[in-house]
Amino acid sequence: MLIAVDIGNTNIVLGFLRGQEVIGTYRMATKVSHTSDEYGLMLRQFLTLSGLEPDDVDDVIIASVVPKVMHSFRSSIIKFLRIDPMIVGPGLKSGIGIRLDDPKSLGADCLADCAGAYFSYGGPVLVADFGTATTFNYVNAKGTIVSGFIAPGIRTAAAALWGETAQLPEVEITRPDSILATDTKTAMQAGLYYNFLGGIERTIRQFHDEIDEEFTVVSTGGLGSIFINDTDLIDIYDPELMFKGMYAIYQRNVK
Repeated sequence: MLIAVDIGNTNIVLGFLRGQEVIGTYRMATKVSHTSDEYGLMLRQFLTLSGLEPDDVDDVIIASVVPKVMHSFRSSIIKFLRIDPMIVGPGLKSGIGIRLDDPKSLGADCLADCAGAYFSYGGPVLVADFGTATTFNYVNAKGTIVSGFIAPGIRTAAAALWGETAQLPEVEITRPDSILATDTKTAMQAGLYYNFLGGIERTIRQFHDEIDEEFTVVSTGGLGSIFINDTDLIDIYDPELMFKGMYAIYQRNVK
């Protein structure tokens, strides 16, 4: 069994893969203060919840955008699983070309998303990830990333709204029943949802305007599911896209 790990700014997401099949997913908070023992104990608990033992794990691959967490988390894998994990980054074969001004600036998470989208659905493909940041990356028919787009994520924007405005409460990010809000909570939910949805659709249309070929739009990320039923500009929502990408990358580098 392979464990694929996505270390983001807010959460660490683990996927337990048997072949390409994701048999379990778990989340833990990303905390620089956590020790390798704390991460290791949580990992062992997640394995137990899936009916697995440490000896069932054949290998681990990690995609991280939080360097400060990498030492303790990597140490937890070595200590508790006796495995030196594979790290998505320079020097690792991905099967995806990168034609950007500074290829090293592309996040490991975006690379994994693009690999998952291209090898699962083909190209050209526009890959949207709705996480802490909202990212769009365009992969051409030859499997090369040729452009990228980065904006604040909806949760980040929402936190700024209630964090900087004393009288506005924290609200759940969800699709409201109506845009015709009559209370503060619903007004905030409607504003966040429809403002963000409009931005998504305008962004996709702009890609269509500037790219002279048809392409598939694939989205992922924890908040991607709330938009998929409200727009016809996103073709596919795949919550396991990054795990699929890490599996594809792993297969190209395993000895």
